[in-house]
Amino acid sequence: MLQVKNLTITHKKDFRVLLKDFSCTFNYGDKAVIIGEEGDGKSTLLRWIYDEMLIETYAKGEGERVLGGEKLAYLPQELSEEHKVISVYEFFSMEPMFWEQTPKELALLARKMHMSGDFFYSEQRMGTLSGGEKVKAQMMRILMGKPTVLLLDEPSNDIDIATLQWLEQEILDWPYIVVFISHDETLIERTANMIIHIEQLKRKQECRYTVSKTSYESDKEERGLIFANQRQQALNDRREKKIRDEKYRKLQQKVENAQASVSRQNPHIGQLLKKKMHAVKSMERRFEREDANMTQMPEEETAIFFKLGNEEATIPAGKVILDFSLEELRTPDGQDTLARDIRLFIRGSQKVCIIGENGAGKTTLLKRIAEELLARKDIHAEYMPQNYEELLDMEKSPVDFLDRTGDKEERTRIRTYLGSLKYTADEMEHPIRELSGGQKAKVLLLKMSLSGANVLILDEPTRNFSPLSGPVLRGILAEFPGAIISISHDRKYIEEVCDTVYQLTEEGLVPAE
Repeated sequence: MLQVKNLTITHKKDFRVLLKDFSCTFNYGDKAVIIGEEGDGKSTLLRWIYDEMLIETYAKGEGERVLGGEKLAYLPQELSEEHKVISVYEFFSMEPMFWEQTPKELALLARKMHMSGDFFYSEQRMGTLSGGEKVKAQMMRILMGKPTVLLLDEPSNDIDIATLQWLEQEILDWPYIVVFISHDETLIERTANMIIHIEQLKRKQECRYTVSKTSYESDKEERGLIFANQRQQALNDRREKKIRDEKYRKLQQKVENAQASVSRQNPHIGQLLKKKMHAVKSMERRFEREDANMTQMPEEETAIFFKLGNEEATIPAGKVILDFSLEELRTPDGQDTLARDIRLFIRGSQKVCIIGENGAGKTTLLKRIAEELLARKDIHAEYMPQNYEELLDMEKSPVDFLDRTGDKEERTRIRTYLGSLKYTADEMEHPIRELSGGQKAKVLLLKMSLSGANVLILDEPTRNFSPLSGPVLRGILAEFPGAIISISHDRKYIEEVCDTVYQLTEEGLVPAE
């Protein structure tokens, strides 16, 4: 059993309360997913549960954690800087239980992860692995330690579809406790039996959380019904209030008119009208007390809102966007061949997705394609890399990064757009390095939106967007009038946005089954 008691987390910079009096008990068999919008404190909560010292540089946590003898294991959203510079072999060697594994056990674990058995002994630097390979390496090392509590921050990020299916089954079969954060709605739908929903309301001035011991679909349905009933009751209360207030206004006006016209020679009538007005005023005070207890309209955190592309981004159906060929795709260091005879032809407003196993070279290929398209003058291409730091200036604020002219009107417009993406005024001025992965992704998407691009090159575009904003983003990308070339393992994105899907294999790009 794992317990969190009366936890309050406050951001040190802007003193915003991310979580207040949070209490929750996790028992064996619980598969708890933490959901909420980007920047709502999901990762901060998971870090605190594992080790409160992980948040001390930017947040303060006050509460109690009761372990009850459980052994915790934590998968961070990003590989640490210390781990990036060491070899894969050194990374596994840091886990004492690695030396207890038999060759058969290691081979079985590697096979489950769709990795080669000699991966554990590789001298390749951890930081040079693909995004999916990093996640797999961390998961394998975690499992070697035989924990009883898995704390997983975005375990589905960057891993290929085959490994995603393994992860789903691993979570379902795990006999102990799993607490995870994910933006993969399919993974959540198939595995979670406990929903922790964190929200920031009233422009992030008020926090709220709910814990529901049910499936994601049931939680959404129940939540929708509760909000619909509350909204209907609130509307009914307001309708009755309007009728009541109109009757009260007429009664008050009638008494006031009678007082104004009563003769001073008739003090008895005047006294009666004075008592009547006193009763009217008492009625008004009673109505005010009733209104204070009136059903409120439900507070619900809303999804992001923005638009990608306008009429100028529309591409003629016959326009050749890409006629790409590559005899050999090699690793960035040039040592190994990843694929041969790659051909990719894109015309008009096609929306193409490239899938494939981790380490197949998808990101390497997309970078080559981006280099070619970004240099073109007849189209306007924009690129969103898997590693946001390649393009973001981490020390600048979102406003400063997006500002190109220094003009006051442009900065005001940027702040308006950031507001529609659920940034607070304080967050707009925070250094980008302090923002969540989803908030960083929003900065790049807004840059694309402001640029007027008609070709988007996207490496895992939905990986950091919440289940609330994910459907919105998919809708925006599906309606984008230009062309999209992307990599994704998000099954809903592939289904709802992409009209053409290729798999990268050693023999090149082939139509996906």
